[in-house]
Amino acid sequence: MVLDAVDRVGLVDDRMGRGKGTSLAPPPEVVVECVQRALDEDLKPDGDLTAAILSEDVVVVAAMGVRSTGVLAGSDCANEAFRQVDSAVRVDWRRNEGDVVKAGEAIATVVGPLGSVLTAERTALNFLGHLSGIATLVAQWVEVAGTDAVVWDTRKTTPGLRVLEKAAVRAGGGANHRANLSEWVMIKDNHLFDTDIATMVQAARSRWPDRIVHVECDEICQLRQALEVGVDAVLLDNMAPAEVKACVDLVAEWEGERPLLEASGGITLDVLADYAATGVDCISSGVLTSSAPALDVGLDISPDLEGLFE
Repeated sequence: MVLDAVDRVGLVDDRMGRGKGTSLAPPPEVVVECVQRALDEDLKPDGDLTAAILSEDVVVVAAMGVRSTGVLAGSDCANEAFRQVDSAVRVDWRRNEGDVVKAGEAIATVVGPLGSVLTAERTALNFLGHLSGIATLVAQWVEVAGTDAVVWDTRKTTPGLRVLEKAAVRAGGGANHRANLSEWVMIKDNHLFDTDIATMVQAARSRWPDRIVHVECDEICQLRQALEVGVDAVLLDNMAPAEVKACVDLVAEWEGERPLLEASGGITLDVLADYAATGVDCISSGVLTSSAPALDVGLDISPDLEGLFE
């Protein structure tokens, strides 16, 4: 059976219990925890001093809108920020997670007490801007890669926000690499300081026979070693497109089980199409989560909501 890149990534997901139907939304308990930490930064020890002097009787209607075109992510976090500040605040979304949103477009209406809306505003917008920025950049990579290769994220994430950022990657149409060091065995160059690929793979198979074993190779001779010991996935690290293509051709001629092939290291959007054309299954980059510019999202209170973001 000949598998394409999406199928091979799907097999990895299935073995990790993730499945192809993984939700775009992060787990609710993670959203609650992350939003609580963010609100603590803003509100401890004495709360929102400015909001405290506003009238409690004033209820407002506000519009959240985007000032640049992108892909929406982080709506669950925005909802949770308003909920934790005041459950009386209601957020009605016009667009869904993963939707393309246009500059000047209103994406949600917020209704609630003025002080509560303003207290939660910055936390909600910070999550929306950051996570939508990731989804937007990922969508650009996915468009360039097309159907030739799957765009993968990495563990180069903001400490404490990895689960949210990986959900944003999914919202942008990308796929998730391993979530953490416990998910599968990944043998990188520094792990081979005092040993070799065969010894490490054998030890991994002996101790965790059902786990994915993924090996980093920066030379084609290492790829041959990885093939001989039957690894599940290979990271072709810091190779030029021609070198990656040579590795793909070698694997195509291999008579054993074909591993998933990932290209990574120094790949930018400008050369992404060249790597996707090599036949590699996945292309990963830490830039997607570590360097994505935030999407410009704002909140405005006005009696003329229809004209706010047009």
